[in-house]
Amino acid sequence: MNILLILLALATFIFTITGGLMTVKFKKYLPYFFAFAAGSLLAVSFLDLLPESLRIAESINFPVKYIMLVIVFSFFFYSLLERFFLTHEIEEKDSHGHIMGPIGAGSLIIHSFIDGAAIGSAFQVNALMGMIVAPAIIFHNLTDGINTVAIMLKNRHNNRKAMLFLLMDALAPTLGILTTTLIIIPQNVLAIILAIFVGEFIYIGAANLLPETRKHHGIGIVIAMAIAILLITILTSII
Repeated sequence: MNILLILLALATFIFTITGGLMTVKFKKYLPYFFAFAAGSLLAVSFLDLLPESLRIAESINFPVKYIMLVIVFSFFFYSLLERFFLTHEIEEKDSHGHIMGPIGAGSLIIHSFIDGAAIGSAFQVNALMGMIVAPAIIFHNLTDGINTVAIMLKNRHNNRKAMLFLLMDALAPTLGILTTTLIIIPQNVLAIILAIFVGEFIYIGAANLLPETRKHHGIGIVIAMAIAILLITILTSII
């Protein structure tokens, strides 16, 4: 790994940690972070992950219908998963937090890993491509840090657990960059993985985070969502 990639990996780490710490530092504004996380997850799903999954599928003649079915089944699976664990959560009086916290944050970690792999892969094409892709992903990691902590706190996990997942999320892009020098993920597998993320992120954003924002009235919630959607729109347009 050359010096430039090391610096980029460090930047992804710093931006991710910064986003997460902002969420903890300003905990009293959590509803706004929930709104921001909901908007960014939905925007990432439709403006980044889904188009990329479809692009890959088209390039290898993988049926688009299968990609859409994976998204539907992913959404359905996480809906059933939350419903099942929600019953247990009520019975246990929220003693351990909601399982959807680690599941959602864990998926963001995998997403961050793939983001890092994207940086490494772009540099394998050429340095110019790498320098185009890297800044957008690095700034996107700021929202990943916010989302990771917001999802953990939303599902009633303590700061310590949220920080643990934040640290893993911050390290994931570095591991992704490193992995591109060792292995290559098959394109059909990558398309399916991205489709799974689409279904999950839509569910977490629309069914897990958005209902929480409805408990708080005011234009600030709408502005937070709008800022997230605008930011993701800009970042995905750069790549």
